[in-house]
Amino acid sequence: MTRAEPASRASPKWVYSFGAGCADGSAAERDRLGGKGAYLAEMSRLGLPVPPGFTISAELCAVYYELGRQLPEELKPLVSAALDEVGRGVGAQFGDVDNPLLVSVRSGSRASMPGMMDTVLNLGLNDRTVEGLAGRSGDRRFAYDTYRRFIQMYADVVLGLDHELFEEILENYKNLKGVELDTELTAEDWTDLIARFKKLVETELGTPFPQDLHAQLWGAIAAVFGSWQNARAIAYRRLHDIPDDWGTAVTIQAMVFGNMGERSATGVVFTRNPSTGAPELFGEFLVNAQGEDVVAGMRTPQPLTEAARRGANAGRPSLEALMPAVFAELKAACAKLEGHFRDIQDIEFTVQEGKLFILQTRSGKRSTQAALRIAVEMAGDGLITREEAVKSIDAGRLDQLLHPTLDPTAEKTVLAKGLPASPGAASGELVFDADEAVHLKAQGHTVILARVETSPEDVQGMHAALGILTTRGGMTSHAAVVARGMGRPCVVGASSVTIDLERETLSAGGVLLRKGDVVTIDGSTGQIIKGRVPMREPELSDDFNTLMQWADGFRRLKVRANADTPADARQARAFGAEGIGLCRTEHMFFEETRILAMREMILAEDHEGRRRALAKLLPAQRQDFVELFEIMAGLPVTIRLLDPPLHEFLPHGDDVIGEVAVSMGVSVARLRRRVAALSEFNPMLGQRGSRLLVSYPEIVEMQARAIFEAAIEAGRALHDRVIPEIMVPLVATKGELDLVKERIAGVARAVEKERKTNVAYSVGTMVELPRACLMAGEIGESAEFFSFGTNDLTQTTFGLSRDDAGRFLGEYVDKGIIQHDPFVTLDKAVEELMQIAAERGRRVRPDLKMGICGEHGGDPETIGFCERIRLDYVSCSPYRVPVARLAAAQAALGLMVTDP
Repeated sequence: MTRAEPASRASPKWVYSFGAGCADGSAAERDRLGGKGAYLAEMSRLGLPVPPGFTISAELCAVYYELGRQLPEELKPLVSAALDEVGRGVGAQFGDVDNPLLVSVRSGSRASMPGMMDTVLNLGLNDRTVEGLAGRSGDRRFAYDTYRRFIQMYADVVLGLDHELFEEILENYKNLKGVELDTELTAEDWTDLIARFKKLVETELGTPFPQDLHAQLWGAIAAVFGSWQNARAIAYRRLHDIPDDWGTAVTIQAMVFGNMGERSATGVVFTRNPSTGAPELFGEFLVNAQGEDVVAGMRTPQPLTEAARRGANAGRPSLEALMPAVFAELKAACAKLEGHFRDIQDIEFTVQEGKLFILQTRSGKRSTQAALRIAVEMAGDGLITREEAVKSIDAGRLDQLLHPTLDPTAEKTVLAKGLPASPGAASGELVFDADEAVHLKAQGHTVILARVETSPEDVQGMHAALGILTTRGGMTSHAAVVARGMGRPCVVGASSVTIDLERETLSAGGVLLRKGDVVTIDGSTGQIIKGRVPMREPELSDDFNTLMQWADGFRRLKVRANADTPADARQARAFGAEGIGLCRTEHMFFEETRILAMREMILAEDHEGRRRALAKLLPAQRQDFVELFEIMAGLPVTIRLLDPPLHEFLPHGDDVIGEVAVSMGVSVARLRRRVAALSEFNPMLGQRGSRLLVSYPEIVEMQARAIFEAAIEAGRALHDRVIPEIMVPLVATKGELDLVKERIAGVARAVEKERKTNVAYSVGTMVELPRACLMAGEIGESAEFFSFGTNDLTQTTFGLSRDDAGRFLGEYVDKGIIQHDPFVTLDKAVEELMQIAAERGRRVRPDLKMGICGEHGGDPETIGFCERIRLDYVSCSPYRVPVARLAAAQAALGLMVTDP
C-alpha cells in the first residue's frame, strides 16, 4: 500500500451519509466513496428504498496504513455522529438493549472486486442486545440465528479464526439433532450453538468474544480496511490491473433482515441476462435467509421469475408468484436503475416482512457474448450512443468468442448436468485444489477445477483453470460471478455430482473419476462430460459483426496479422485483417521436405554450393508467397527475410546427428564439426537477422527472387499489381540495411529483365534494437518503413531472455517491482525508445510507414500507445485481430476500457 502523505490526515470530509431520499455523495464520487458507497448515495438520491448508512472515504485507507494499521482518533466522533443519524432514521439506537441498531460493515473499492475483501453483518449484537432484538421482532429464533451468524462472521473476519471451525460445530450439531437444514433448528438450538461458538473463541484466542459494541465496530472497520491487503485481494488486483494505491472505502449501513420468516427473503437480480444479454430479469432469491446464503452457495436458491422457473422446471415458487407486489416494485426499480446508469445492473435486495430494500447496485459482470448484445441493443434503443457501445466492451476479452466450442455432432458421455453459469466449453484434467491448478498450469497442463463450492481464496486457481465446476451454488454464486468475469466456462449447482476433496474423486452417473482424469464441461448447457470432446469453430453473432463495423468506422489504425501459412492468412482475413504485417519465412524452412535442403546449404563450403542448395528451396518458397499474396488479394504483405541463427536448423545430440548425417550422405564428423562451428554462447545476440544476411547473401537472393516471382504470378491471377514489403530483421546500422537492400535491388533488376515486366516493392527494417531506435534518423534515410519488433526490443532493452524470464517475472509483478509482464504489455522504457525512433525516422522521411508486429500488437493497452505516437498499423496473431480492431477504435475515441 502506498503510504499517504501526512497532509491526508487533514481531509475536510471523511464520512458521507446517505438515506431517506438524500445523500452527501453521488455516483460521480466513486474514487472517494468506492463503487458501493457511490451507488448507494445515488440510489438514495433517486428515492429508492435504501437502508440509511454512511461511507468512510477511501482516503482513510491510506491513513490506516500510514498509522501502522490503526484508525485515527479523529474518525471516532465523526462515525458516532453518523451512527446516531442512522439510528434516528430507522427508529433504533446503537447499543440500546431494548431497541438495538444493527449494521453491516462492507468494503467498496472504485473497481468492482466481488468477494475479495471482507464484510461483517449484524454488528451491534451482544448477550444483552440480542434479547432486545428478540423482543422487538417477536421472534427469538430469528434473533439468536442472527447473533450466531454475527459471531461466526466476526470471529472469521476480525479475530482471524477459521470459518470452517464453526461450520464443523454446526454440522455436527445438526447431525446430532437429525436435521439437514439450518432453518430446522430452534431458538434453543441457536442458544446452545452460540455458547459453543463463544467457547471456541475463548479456547482458540484465550479471551472471550468481545461484548463492547463500539470495540466491535472499530474492529470491523479496521478489518475491512485491512482486507485491502489480503492475499486474495492482492491476487485479484494483479489479475485485473487494479492499482494498489486506490484503497477501499468502508460503508456502514443499517441492517435489514431477510431471515425474519416466510414473508422475508434476500436475493440478487441482474437487469438483463448476464450470460446471453437477453433483456429479461435474471436472478435468484431465498426465503428466510440473509444475502451471504445466496452468494456462498450453501443453499440452492429459487428463480425470480415464472419464466425462469418454468425453464428450469423448478418445483419451488418464483418471487413473482410468491410475493407479486414485491416483485413488481423490484422490477420497476431495475428499470429505473438500468435507465439511470445506462448499463446492466447487478442488484442485491432484501425483503423484510414484505417490504423491499435495495442494498447495492453495480455494473453487472457479463459474458462477452452478453456484453456485445447489450451494447448493440442499448445503442439501438437510444440509451447509449454507438461510440459508448464501442467503448463499453473490454477488447481483451473478445478472443473468448473466437475459439472453438463443443462439436454438436460429436458423441459424448454426459455424466451430469448443472446450471450453465458462464458460457463456453473446456476440456482438461480434473483437479480439486486451487493451488494445485496454479502449479499444474505452470507445468503446461490444462485443468478443470472441481470444487464443492468456490470461495475468494480460490481465485488464482480459477484463473489458472480452463473451466470451473461446482456441486453447490446458483447462477449468482461466487463461482458463477467470478468465472463470468474471467471468461471461464463454468457449471455450478451440479447436485447429482459428488466430490470427495480428501480422496480427490468425482462421481456422477455411476462413474468414478480421479484427479488427472479428463473431463469436459459446457458452460452454455451445464453438461459435464466424460473425456475430451471435439470442438468446432466459433460462429460469430450478428451483434459481434455490428459492433465491429461500428468500431471500424471509428478507428484510424490499420490492423494486420502475423501469418506464416495460408491457413493463418485465411483465418486472419475472416477476422478482418487488412494485410499481413509479419510473415516469418524461417517457419517455412522447418518442414520435413525442406529442412534437408536448408542443411545442405549450411554445410556447403562456398557461395556456389550454397546457391545450389537454396535453388532447391526456391520453388516451394515462391509458392508459399503466391498463396499468401492471393489470399490477401492486393492488401499489403510484409515478408521478413530469414532471422534465426543457422544452428537452429541443425540437429543436436549424437543420435540425431547420426541419423541426419546418414540421410544427407555426409560423415558424422563433418556434420558435428559444422554444428560446433555454428554454436554460440548467446544466440539471441549472435549471428542472426541482418548479420546473417550480410554473411550469407545467397539467402537474400533466393528469398528476394521467390518474393518477386510470386508477386508477378499472383498479380496476373488477381488482375492487380502486388507490391510486397520486404523487411530486413535485426538491423543495428544503416550500413547493414544498405548492403542487404542493394542485394534485393539486384535481384529485382534481374527478375524484371527475365520476366520483361516491372517489379514494385519496398524495403524496410524491423526495429528491434535500442541502437536502431536511437539511430532511426540515419536508418530512416534507407528504410521505406519501420516495423517495431517489440519482442526482441523488450529483450534487448531489459537485457534478458524471453525464454528464461518467466522464471522470475511473475515474482517481480507480485513484489511490485514491475506492474506488468513486459512481454505482454509494453514497458515504458520500450515505449520511449519507440517514440524516439518514430520522431527521428519521420524527421528524415515524413511519409515513413510505421507499424508494430511483436506479440504486443494484440494488447489493447499497447494499441492505445500506438495510437498516441501515430503508428500506421498494428499486426498481431489472427485470433487477436478482432481485439486489435476494437482496441484501435477505443484508442481513437480516447478511452481504454476495463472490465466492468
